[in-house]
Amino acid sequence: MSDADESARTPRSGWSETTAQLKRNSTSRWGMYIIAAVVVVAAWAFVDGVLLGYHFAETYWYSPVTSPPGSPALLPPVGVTNEFGTGTWAHPLGTDHRGRDLLVRLVYGTRVAIQVGIVATGIGAVAGTLIGAVSGYYGGWIDDVLQRIVETFYAIPFIVLMIAIMATFGRDLWIAIVGVSVITTPVFARLIRSEVLSVREEEYIEAAKAAGVRDRNIIRRHVIPNSLSPVLVQATLQIGVNILIVAALSFLGFGAQPPTPSWGAMLAQSRTYMLPDPWFSIWPGLAILVTVVGFNLVGDGLRDAFDPRLDD
Repeated sequence: MSDADESARTPRSGWSETTAQLKRNSTSRWGMYIIAAVVVVAAWAFVDGVLLGYHFAETYWYSPVTSPPGSPALLPPVGVTNEFGTGTWAHPLGTDHRGRDLLVRLVYGTRVAIQVGIVATGIGAVAGTLIGAVSGYYGGWIDDVLQRIVETFYAIPFIVLMIAIMATFGRDLWIAIVGVSVITTPVFARLIRSEVLSVREEEYIEAAKAAGVRDRNIIRRHVIPNSLSPVLVQATLQIGVNILIVAALSFLGFGAQPPTPSWGAMLAQSRTYMLPDPWFSIWPGLAILVTVVGFNLVGDGLRDAFDPRLDD
């Protein structure tokens, strides 16, 4: 038997098998394509907007009809109004009520959505994993105290909690990230706790305790790594949820503040013009829809890959 035949017959396990199943799943592949495209756009907007100072926006932000020479790239000209412009070669998606190009605003809005979605989910996942692992491993009064705190956050509607946080500390993008991570942490804390309750009873955990390994090392090396599968699935799905939360906050005026472009703020600005000029609301709504669907497709694919009972 050749080496190629032998390697082909070798069973795959762990991350290699998970990756292979994701590639075989057509829906998860489409989700990965969508996420890759959105992340590339967000990264380009970050480089152009933060590192280069909106170089692209300076040449493409306003309609030539309404943009006087020397107008700032991000601040609309004072006292200048503009009829909505439909799609043209210069402005493929049209312009908004102030003559600003919708394509450019969507591109820079992608940066805000991905930044908040990924960073807030990452912070919430790390904090929730630590809290849930400690709670599930030790049990007793430690578990009771931590779970009561988690349940307290669950009892407060997340929109109310977010508005309270931003009204107290300011309407800033990083305040929004911290607030979203706070309301995301209990989700991961309860999820990882349920996994740890079963993992801590495994024989290798008992063997580690008998060998005198410290509890913190057991949690770090054995408990958390063997409980991460559902956390990864939830994290992928939660990114989409957090993007929706940030869009809702921006719609209410508590997200990214002008002149920073945001999909939710674009939807809020389009309410008055929704019937006569529908593309003003269609494009940001479609951007939110496609991005959230992409993360949901990948999350469903990860769930199927991690759970062998779901195999066809």
